[in-house]
Amino acid sequence: MRKIERRANICLLLAACLFLGICVFVWRFVTQGSEWASFYGNQQIYTNGAINRGSIYDRDDVPLLECTTDGFIYNSDADIRRSTVSVVGDPNGNISTGAINMWRDRLIGYDLLNGTYDTTADGKKIDLTIDADANAAAYRALAGRQGTVGVYNYETGEILALVNTPAIDPTQALPENEDSPVYFNTFLSGALTPGSTFKLVTSAAAIDTVSSIDNFTYYCSGSVDVNGSPINCVNRQAHGALDFESALAKSCNGAFGEITRMVGADTMEEYVNRLGLTESLDVSGIETAKGSFNFPADDDNQLSWAGIGQAQDLVNPCSLMVYMGAIANGGEAINPYLIKSSNILKKIAGGESLGDYLSQETADRLASMMKNNVQTTYGESNFAGLDIYAKSGTAETGSGTPDAWFVGFIRNEDHPYAFVVWIKNGGTGYQVAGPVARATLNALVQQ
Repeated sequence: MRKIERRANICLLLAACLFLGICVFVWRFVTQGSEWASFYGNQQIYTNGAINRGSIYDRDDVPLLECTTDGFIYNSDADIRRSTVSVVGDPNGNISTGAINMWRDRLIGYDLLNGTYDTTADGKKIDLTIDADANAAAYRALAGRQGTVGVYNYETGEILALVNTPAIDPTQALPENEDSPVYFNTFLSGALTPGSTFKLVTSAAAIDTVSSIDNFTYYCSGSVDVNGSPINCVNRQAHGALDFESALAKSCNGAFGEITRMVGADTMEEYVNRLGLTESLDVSGIETAKGSFNFPADDDNQLSWAGIGQAQDLVNPCSLMVYMGAIANGGEAINPYLIKSSNILKKIAGGESLGDYLSQETADRLASMMKNNVQTTYGESNFAGLDIYAKSGTAETGSGTPDAWFVGFIRNEDHPYAFVVWIKNGGTGYQVAGPVARATLNALVQQ
């Protein structure tokens, strides 16, 4: 009797192990099946190591890449090839954020029930959200300088422009070093010193937490001593008497150092977290880089520089663009994406919400201050036809000429776009990065 009982227990244990194994297999099949199907050893879908099926188009059905058994066929326009390669990918797969790497399963036509079964062997079509002509316009405006441009619809989340330079032509000879900077997607994977664009973060914290901010006054002589070390304005320019709004318009470092100290280290830390600058975004399966910041409570000088956008501040361009979109969108941030959606509800109701970064009142106040920046400093005539709200940045990185930034959004019922432009060693933000933003936005709006 005991023998039978022991054998029964062993059978039950084996059955339990079998059931557990089946559960593990099903879970892995559901979560990892696309990776199994697109494994490089699958000769059915690869020719000489390259995917041999599937095609990629922009939002207007402009062909960007066709994968065939004879090789990759890219767009015939060199500017379009170079300006979209960050999203499409290179033949060797060295651009980790490229569609060739990220969405192989979609290209080969994988689905959970049929695997890689495809009656035509042509694969599937991927429609991206980017606009090829606008990307080409941004690429030309960057004019060979190292930089990045991003534009997205802050109501739906569609990324319309995503350009990184220097950029390769995927039809020409490619650098053999897979770690070459030409393969790096700065917009999604970079973490950069934000310079004075960060003053929009400090401004948000001040509006919400400093009750006397509307009565703020400051006299700028070009430099001020804080804790034994100077806080200098760019080129030690003396801005004279300032209030809160004019301090932002003049981008006065001395004034914003004082505002940062009024806000305090703990609150500054709270706001970079609240505004999504220290977390990754999920952009159609691509994780963006996290920003990082340090606000020392025991060093007023370094705290001031951190609130100005210097010190150890690092921000991801995509995350900064989403923050600009939140200001434009009444405080609500919308998650960006790259694969065009056929979801009618998303187009009507708006994109995937990341929550309220700001209150409506704070967002409106920041937008008003950004419009004042354009009117009093950057010049509305420089952005004719665009109802633009912006903040420039000149980021000191210790490598010679500062990096140039220009970030913001436009008000347009048909074109609700937020943008970010960064140019390495560019110099003055609005003078250098501003024209790149203008060229990209005009290419989108005028279509």
